[in-house]
Amino acid sequence: MRTVEFRLKDEFIKLGQVLKAAGVAENGVDAKYMIQDGKVLVNGEKELQRGKKIHPGDEVVCGDIKIIISAGKSPEDA
Repeated sequence: MRTVEFRLKDEFIKLGQVLKAAGVAENGVDAKYMIQDGKVLVNGEKELQRGKKIHPGDEVVCGDIKIIISAGKSPEDA
């Protein structure tokens, strides 16, 4: 399983947005169908809400990709 760290700029990000931003989904429609089809886990539980708020410390898994959510800006944003 490949692990990706995603650093939040704000307090939270919606699930569909994190899938796009981390490169798991090419666009919002792809993210929507991944979530609707039950292919996305948040903290080990199947999540079917695209608007679910994701916070630092959460883990999102889709297929063979695990996204670890952390607080703070990415080094590229500095």
